[in-house]
Amino acid sequence: MARKQSTEVAKRESGRSLSAPWDLDRWFDDFFWKPFPIVGFPRPRALMEEISPSVDMYEEGGEIVLKAELPGMKKEDIDVKPMDSMITISGEKEKKEEVKKKDYYKWECSYGSFKRSFGLPAQVQSDKIKTKYRDGILEIRMPKTEEAKKKEVKVKVQ
Repeated sequence: MARKQSTEVAKRESGRSLSAPWDLDRWFDDFFWKPFPIVGFPRPRALMEEISPSVDMYEEGGEIVLKAELPGMKKEDIDVKPMDSMITISGEKEKKEEVKKKDYYKWECSYGSFKRSFGLPAQVQSDKIKTKYRDGILEIRMPKTEEAKKKEVKVKVQ
C-alpha cells in the first residue's frame, strides 16, 4: 500500500509574537486592552475575543493545502481571498446569549474577528481552489500550476 507523500511548508503558529521595543502601538494596545493584573478588573477586551486561528500549510500531491482551526464559526462568516502569490482568510464571530427566568436575567455578548495572510511557496490555479469547512476546520486545497510543478528541484544532501 502506497503512503501519502506530504511536505510541510509552514509550521503551526499560535499566539502573538514578541514585539520590538519600538512597536509603541502594540505596547499601547496591550496596556489598555489586556486584563489589569494589579486591581484584577478586566479591561474592555473582556467584551472582545481575540481570535488567532492555528494554521497548518503543507504540500500534498501537487496541491498546497492550508488547514485552519476556526471553532464556533459559521461557514457564512468566513472569507477566503487568493491574490497572486498570497491567500488571506478572515472572519467574524458574534455570540449573544439572553436568559430570562423568574428570579434572574442574564445577557452576554461577545465579538471577535481575525484576518491572516500567507505567502504561497508556488503559483496556484486560483480558479480551481476548493474549500471545505467541517467540525471547526477550514481546509483549502490549491492546485499548483503546471509551470510550478515543473520547477520543483531535488537537491542531493551530502
